[in-house]
Amino acid sequence: MTDAVKGPASYFPSIEKKYGRPVSEWKDLIRSSPLTKHMELVTWLKTEHALGHGHANALVAHTLAEDNGR
Repeated sequence: MTDAVKGPASYFPSIEKKYGRPVSEWKDLIRSSPLTKHMELVTWLKTEHALGHGHANALVAHTLAEDNGR
């Protein structure tokens, strides 16, 4: 038996389905942005890529946590 995915990653299947891009592409996009602050990146994803707030927040939180070794 496997544990259910929790936290930001729990949004990933719906992000891929709704926006038609794999999460790895979104992470690469976030990492290539000159922006570095969490809410700046969330706002950028919302305005430039039409993501919803929850989806943008989940992607940014997970990507920044990965990059910080958490």
